[in-house]
Amino acid sequence: MKHTLIRTALVALMVPVALSIACSAVAQTKFEPNKLKGPKQGPMNQVFVLGTPHLSEFSKDFSASHLRLVVEKMEAWKPEIIAIEKISGVQCDHMKRYQFRYADTVKSYCPDTSDAQRATGLDVPAATAEIEKQLPNLSKEASAAQRRHLAALFLAAGEGPSALVQWLKLAESERRVGDGIDDALMQRLEKMKTSMNENIQIAVPLAVRLGLERIYSVDDHTADSGPSSAEDEKGANEAISKAWNNTVGAKRRIVQDKLEKLTHSPEEVLQMYRGYNSTSLYPLIFGSDFGAAMNEGSSKHYGRQYLGYWETRNLRMVSNIRDVMGMAPGKRTLAIVGVSHKPYYEAYLDMMHDVKVHVGDTLLK
Repeated sequence: MKHTLIRTALVALMVPVALSIACSAVAQTKFEPNKLKGPKQGPMNQVFVLGTPHLSEFSKDFSASHLRLVVEKMEAWKPEIIAIEKISGVQCDHMKRYQFRYADTVKSYCPDTSDAQRATGLDVPAATAEIEKQLPNLSKEASAAQRRHLAALFLAAGEGPSALVQWLKLAESERRVGDGIDDALMQRLEKMKTSMNENIQIAVPLAVRLGLERIYSVDDHTADSGPSSAEDEKGANEAISKAWNNTVGAKRRIVQDKLEKLTHSPEEVLQMYRGYNSTSLYPLIFGSDFGAAMNEGSSKHYGRQYLGYWETRNLRMVSNIRDVMGMAPGKRTLAIVGVSHKPYYEAYLDMMHDVKVHVGDTLLK
């Protein structure tokens, strides 16, 4: 009895010590998802992030034909998924229900789908559900009527680029009214073809060439805040502008000024895209913008509020891409996004266990 009590007491004393040692070992172990890569069977998801300047800001004499070599480089890689910096129709529908916070965002980024709703009889959720029902059963030899109807559905769902993919797959003689497309929607699609926007001039023709049926909208603005006081708005603008006025920003402007002059031929534009996608630009992006904002010294930490918004937005954008990849593992994904997002996209995507990121300008060489 005496020895049993002694053993029990010793075990009781040893358990906390063992737990302390175990917890100490765990505390010293750093969990690094990007080093736990797989899978053991089957191909990894592959991603290339094409950082792009926003083509809408280019001069009016810029020709979409000068994007030819960039599109060809991407086509040669044969992506099976294309993701773009556009808010999805579903997210716009959500934000329209919260006007007190997102009124400005909706006005800036969300298309009016009322004409497509009238033509199809479907609102955004219903049109989205119908698309999800039809696409899995769509054959490569889909009829013109099916493609016109899908174009109408995508417009009703707030997915203009995907609607244009279906429209451009039609023979010109079949790009007409019918199957949900009325005069207003036909005119909208024809006008959309000429929009100087990377989603329209790079993603859409690439999807058509590759035989893809849709493009995925992965932008996210749910971190946008509602109206602030005039005092805070002024204070934030002044604090962040002051932070951005630094030596790294000056270096970045010199680099960008040189790149933005490369617009006069397909060869120059390819060179420009190589420059924008070079890893040498990453420190300049951080130091001129987000790093500078993080370290500005305003009493209300305006820079850190901006940084929090930026990181949240990137995380949610990447989670949208991850969601798409998770539905069909092992495919190649091309993510087309504004240049400043590129290093964050690559860093966050590389944390995913079964994702291989092609870093920098590797696919543009």
